[in-house]
Amino acid sequence: MNIEQARFNMIEQQIRPWNVLDQDVLDLLVVVKREDFVPATYKTLAFVDTEIPLPGGEAMFTPKIEARILQEVAVKKHENVLEIGAGSGYMAALLAHKARHVTTVEINPELKELATKNLANAGVGNVTVELGNGAEGWDKGAPFDVIVISGALETLPEVFLKQVKVGGRIAAILGQAPVMTAQVITRVSETAYDTVKVFETNVKMLSTSVKSSHFTF
Repeated sequence: MNIEQARFNMIEQQIRPWNVLDQDVLDLLVVVKREDFVPATYKTLAFVDTEIPLPGGEAMFTPKIEARILQEVAVKKHENVLEIGAGSGYMAALLAHKARHVTTVEINPELKELATKNLANAGVGNVTVELGNGAEGWDKGAPFDVIVISGALETLPEVFLKQVKVGGRIAAILGQAPVMTAQVITRVSETAYDTVKVFETNVKMLSTSVKSSHFTF
């Protein structure tokens, strides 16, 4: 496989047609080597429009979802980012190239180790990988400029609204299979939030995310 040709095809045939037109984001997809964050068994799928399995029953988002989220949250160099769900570390690596610092929280110890190793091997030094359950927020380092939730939630826990700064953005995929909506929620004041629905999708639920009850007690 010609890796650079495959990467070019991924960008031009999957990502750009999905309204990812920010040249900085497209350039970053060349700089951060996705194949270095994909488990060895699935290396040949690194540039394919599919979710890639990870240990613990988790999965990497498809390349176009990663790129679109990266474009929509528009991280700036002075900003601190929280990611919930480190996975293989790839999304954290992309965010880190745009941010001052990234804290990524992973509940699965095996994935925490994988992300830490992948980020170190890629020379990404401005990411802290924390072991813990971030599905209900993460106090350490809050408030953040940007929060990216790398897994679906039925609804957004209110704690995330409190843990983002005024002017900050939250990227979250909300709803239930088979139809979920990727949203960017911007905190416009101490009490007000602006929500933009970006695209519909269907991805794995965030591990140990709290399911909303369908029963009234």
